[in-house]
Amino acid sequence: MPEFKDELDKLRAALRDATPAPDEASKEAALRVAEKNFANLQGSATAVRPTDINPERAGFLKGLGQMFMKPNLKPMMLATSSLVIVGVGTVLVTRQPAPPIQPATVVEKVVAEPPAPASPAVADMEADDATTGRLMSRSSGVKRMKLDEAPAPISGARQPAPQAMAESTQSIATNGAFRDRLPQPQIAQSRDQFPDATPNPLKVTSEEPVSTFSIDVDTASYSWLRSSLSRGQLPDPKSVRVEELVNYFPYAYPVPVGDVPFQQTVTVSETPWNPDTQLMHIAIQGAQVTERPPLNLVFLLDTSGSMQDANKLPLLVQSFRLMLGQLRPEDEVAIVTYAGSAGTVLEPTKASERRKIEDALLRLSAGGSTAGGEGLRAAYALADQMSRDGEVSRVLLATDGDFNVGMQSNAELKGFVEQKRKSGTYLSVFGFGRGNVNDALMQTLAQNGNGQAAYIDTLAEAQKVLVDQLSGAMFTIAQDVKIQVEFNPATVAEYRLIGYETRALKREDFNNDKVDAGEIGAGHTVTALYEVTPVGSDAVLTDPLRFGTVAADGNTSDLAFLRLRYKEPGATQSKLLEEVVPVGSGDAGSEAAFSAAIAGFGQLLRGNTALGEWGYSDAIALANANKGNDEFGYRAEAVKLMRLAQSLSQN
Repeated sequence: MPEFKDELDKLRAALRDATPAPDEASKEAALRVAEKNFANLQGSATAVRPTDINPERAGFLKGLGQMFMKPNLKPMMLATSSLVIVGVGTVLVTRQPAPPIQPATVVEKVVAEPPAPASPAVADMEADDATTGRLMSRSSGVKRMKLDEAPAPISGARQPAPQAMAESTQSIATNGAFRDRLPQPQIAQSRDQFPDATPNPLKVTSEEPVSTFSIDVDTASYSWLRSSLSRGQLPDPKSVRVEELVNYFPYAYPVPVGDVPFQQTVTVSETPWNPDTQLMHIAIQGAQVTERPPLNLVFLLDTSGSMQDANKLPLLVQSFRLMLGQLRPEDEVAIVTYAGSAGTVLEPTKASERRKIEDALLRLSAGGSTAGGEGLRAAYALADQMSRDGEVSRVLLATDGDFNVGMQSNAELKGFVEQKRKSGTYLSVFGFGRGNVNDALMQTLAQNGNGQAAYIDTLAEAQKVLVDQLSGAMFTIAQDVKIQVEFNPATVAEYRLIGYETRALKREDFNNDKVDAGEIGAGHTVTALYEVTPVGSDAVLTDPLRFGTVAADGNTSDLAFLRLRYKEPGATQSKLLEEVVPVGSGDAGSEAAFSAAIAGFGQLLRGNTALGEWGYSDAIALANANKGNDEFGYRAEAVKLMRLAQSLSQN
């Protein structure tokens, strides 16, 4: 028994005795393995054929699983993991001494669990030496991880038990400093923008007897309201434009006779929410078009990154595909998109080549910023190229409402569109989606482009706007239509125009043919409502003035005097229509009653206190009693929305 000087000598002797004698066969086998691994690391080895179970892209996870299952690697990985966990715990204790985090508890729970059995796929991976070589080369580099980064779960690797994970998360969350470094949830802020228009005030007839405004056939506000209520939310009061709610519905008004483009009808009835006042109901029915000229359409489509949601670009594509079925073979379609920069996706193409147009639509995808100004220029340039005498040209802008590249100010865009409409090409705007809608800008563009603004929230709405009402949306029968009402101070003490806040005009604008106003399309109906307070009524809210009162002429048979101005399409001079409105004029009927129910509904959503105790139940009852011939169910849908609003308002 040899003697050893110290423990080191014992170790040397043990290692010397344990060393086996040289074996040429073993040496040769080791050299072959080394050559094979060298070839694998150089990338010259034959790649493993990917399969459904073991795809090539899973090589990293595959190697990681194999490394965990190798008998000779388990101790190494366990030791390394322990060192990393202890190191992290040391850093955490050092950075935040009070209260200390106790990672030892977490380590105990994780290590104490029995290892999960290897899956067959992992077992098969152990025979793949090529993968082992690649894994070892990749694992030579170490990625530094910040404290507030959480590693993603790794497939095939054992995860902590749910209870252990919950306890460890709770212990970390109790540390205030660490919690502040964790990513905090961000609440999405809506960027939807609406015109901030104050409801029309009450006017004293003796002081201000004349009211002037432009007509409006837009319907965007109603669709937005429906979208909000369907999501369980009351709409933003600023988004509610009462005239657009009322004008959303078709009405059975008296049709025009002869060559006049429209017929106006005025009736007076008791106000539903105040028996001491009256509603003056102005109804306009546009003439239908029997023969229409060829139509040239430029689809200006927003394909920016914000349009990728299902209710944006995908709905947009399906909506415009619906419209293609209404076009005639001689009509032409072109497509311009904008995202970062504008580009022509489809050159002018006859509507008879529907498959070609649909293919161009279906190839669209969302991405990039919003070069709206550049897109408008490109679309109008293409429309000018397509335009011919006797034909109708329109640019149809479909967007979520955001223009953040190019012409950014509303004034700049407004001026550009105003100049282009003089060439005879009009602009209609269709909004899609939520969270990014610039409704104020859409209104500006449509109003100054002599077009219509609509919001499409469902495919059914696309059917209504782009199919059922295509003629009204595309073919103008009267433009720059203005309404002016002069109330008789002898019979009307006060009055209030319901809605049309964004369409108000100055008194002198009525006779100025250079002032732009709204358009009436083929078959369109337009409704305007005034609430008037008769002289001597208990509903009068103002006291008479001692000085400066305009004396009435003693005429007590007339309620008001109605004037309308309009231009024929392409004309520069307007025509004037005048009509006396007698006291107690006409039989209002169910059409006027239903419009009154919708007007009351809109005022409730805007928080108008002038309705007193009249509420949603009253609006529902009035609408239900006057649904009339509701061919497409629009009025029944309105009643459902009223009921939703009633329930949401009680919350």
